[in-house]
Amino acid sequence: MGLIGVSAPAGEPRLVTRVVRRVVVGLRRCGERIAEFARQPVAAFQRRVEELPFDYPPSVIIVVDLTLVIVAIGAAIQRHSYFPTALPILAVLLASAFGPMYAFLGVMPRPVTLGLFAMAAEALFLVQPVWPDLAPFVLVAAAGEVSAIATKRISVPVAAAMMIELVLFDIYGNLSEGLPTYLVTVAFGWMVGLLLQYQRRFLYQERGYQDIRTAQAADEERRRIAREVHDVIAHSLSVTLLHLTAARHALQTDREVDEAVESLTEAEQLGRQAMADIRRTVGLLDARPSKHAPEPGVEDIAALVGGFVRAGLEVRYVCAEDLRAVSPAVGLALYRIGQESLANVAKHAPGGSALMQVTVDAAAVTLTVHNTLPAGLPAQPGTGMGLSGMVQRAELLGGRISAGPDGGGWSVRASIPLAPVRGACVLSGLPLGGAAESREAG
Repeated sequence: MGLIGVSAPAGEPRLVTRVVRRVVVGLRRCGERIAEFARQPVAAFQRRVEELPFDYPPSVIIVVDLTLVIVAIGAAIQRHSYFPTALPILAVLLASAFGPMYAFLGVMPRPVTLGLFAMAAEALFLVQPVWPDLAPFVLVAAAGEVSAIATKRISVPVAAAMMIELVLFDIYGNLSEGLPTYLVTVAFGWMVGLLLQYQRRFLYQERGYQDIRTAQAADEERRRIAREVHDVIAHSLSVTLLHLTAARHALQTDREVDEAVESLTEAEQLGRQAMADIRRTVGLLDARPSKHAPEPGVEDIAALVGGFVRAGLEVRYVCAEDLRAVSPAVGLALYRIGQESLANVAKHAPGGSALMQVTVDAAAVTLTVHNTLPAGLPAQPGTGMGLSGMVQRAELLGGRISAGPDGGGWSVRASIPLAPVRGACVLSGLPLGGAAESREAG
C-alpha cells in the first residue's frame, strides 16, 4: 500500500520564495554598488562613508580605517619568513573586511562583529610570532573604533576580551616581549575612541545650546522691535489726537478755520513722521544691510516736549546744563521713556499739566515726569505694554524705574547709570528725588 497525500508544508514554498527573492535583491544591489564604484570610485566611496550612521566626518572614518589596514599590512610584511603560508594575508583581509563589505555588499559594520574580526585577525597573526611585532596594534586601532561608535557597556567587554587574547598568547609563548606595553596601548586606544565619542556628544550639545541662544536672541530682538513700534505709534497717535481735538474745538466753538487747518497740518506732518519711523523700525527685521536714520537721544527730548506742547498738552521741561556724559544708548532709553510717559498723560489725564525733568550727577542720569490729574480721575497704575516696555528699557541698562501716585498726581522716575551695567529694575511707588542744577526750556 503506497503513501497517499504526503506533501510539503504549505508555508515552506513561501519561505523558500522569500529567501530566494532576498538573495536576488541582494545580488542586484551588490552589482549596482560595484558598477557605481567602477565608474566613480572616489565619489562612490565618499558617499558610502557619509551614509554610515556614526555621525563622524568622513575624513575621521577614513583615517581610522586606513590606520587599521596599514598596521595589518605592516604586521603581514613582518611575517615574510613564513611565506608562502596565507595566514598573514587572510589576517589582513579580516582586519580590513568591513570597508569592502559595506561598500559592495551594504553590510553595516557592527561594534561587536568589528571587534571579533579584529581578534580573529590578531589570532592569525600571533600564530606566527615575530619580534618586534606590529600585530597587537591591530587591536589598538580596533578598540578605538569600537569605543568611538558603541556604548561603554559594549566597548569595555570588547576591549577586555582583546587584552585577554594577548595574555593567552603570551602564556603560550607567541608573544615574545612587551605584553604590558601592548595592554596599555589597547587601553589607550579604547580611551581615544571614548574621547571622540564624548567630543561628538558635546558638539551636538553645544549646537543645541547655540540654537537655544539664537532663538532667545531672535525673541529679544522681536520684543525690542515691538517696544519701538509701540512707542512710535503711541506717541504719534496721542499727539495726533491732541491736534484733532484742537481742530474740532476750533471749528465747533470759535469757527477758527485757520487754527483748525494749522492743527490738521501738524497732525498730518506727525502722521507722516510716524509712518517713516515705523518703516525704519520694521526695516530692522530685514537681514540685508541698510542705512537708518540716527536714533533719538537725550538732546531730542526738548523737541519731543515741543511737539506735545504744540498739540495742546501743557508740559514744562527742565533739563541739566551738560548732557555730554549721557551715552547714546542711555539717551535713547530716556527719550522712549519720556515719550511713553507724555503719551500716557495725553491718554489718561486729558486736561492735566506735566513737568519733565532731566538731571545728571556723577553716577547716573534721572528722568522724572510728574503730571496732575483732573478732578474725578483716579490714579490707577497701568498694566499695558507701555509700562512694561519702560521697565525693560531701564533694566537692560542696569537702571531703576518707579511709577505710581504722587501728591494727587502721577509720577514716573527713571534713573540709569552713566556707565550701563546689567542690574535689577524695581517698579514701585517711590517718591521723587530732589532736582539738580537745571535750566528751563520749552
